[in-house]
Amino acid sequence: MRQIILDTETTGIDPKQGHRIIEIGCVEMIGRKLTGNHYHVYINPQRIVEQEAIAVHGITNEDLADKPVFSAIADEFLEFIRGAELVIHNAPFDTGFINHEFALLRRGFPKVEDCCGVLDTLALARKKHPGQKNNLDALCKRYFIDNSSRTLHGALLDAEILAEVYLVMTGGQTALSLSNSEDGAEDSEEGGSKIRRLASTRPELRVITASEVELQNHQTKLEQIQKQSGNCLWLSKER
Repeated sequence: MRQIILDTETTGIDPKQGHRIIEIGCVEMIGRKLTGNHYHVYINPQRIVEQEAIAVHGITNEDLADKPVFSAIADEFLEFIRGAELVIHNAPFDTGFINHEFALLRRGFPKVEDCCGVLDTLALARKKHPGQKNNLDALCKRYFIDNSSRTLHGALLDAEILAEVYLVMTGGQTALSLSNSEDGAEDSEEGGSKIRRLASTRPELRVITASEVELQNHQTKLEQIQKQSGNCLWLSKER
């Protein structure tokens, strides 16, 4: 399966109020493996970016002044995502903006849902972790994913982080790979993760037991603790 992990940044919250997309970031994954192929573009929204939005992503009006407008990148963007499953955190927000941009062109562009599958990782996280915070930062903390470089929102960076979150959330640990099988271990992949199984023919583990002298020394030490403190938990358990 070809999946595109996608994120956008915008001039504001609601496209119905005239807000536009200013950044698109996508990373490609095939068979739950990142391919290194990505799509990233900044877009001139042909309007002012709200100050509240700038505080979130740090992209200013000056940054976008010389960037292409959406109509100039629409065809290549659609070609990149067409036929893939889009993995998006809070998908209705991003797909709503993309569909709005396509509609403004009046060139017969399809809705995202008509040419791509859509998987909403926020809805998935809410099912797995009901009643908890499930924004991207909270999920990174929950799954021990390093997002220290995320001081501001950014479409490509957030897409890369979401890819890690998605893999861990849907298939367990993916960062650790134990591939050395010289000791008879067998590697296999389940749910996108490598699982290391020990061979049934491996030598039995050696169990070392305490000698009589060691046991006696241990008992004497416990009795000394009991005499000094009057309450040796280990001695009472053994009795």
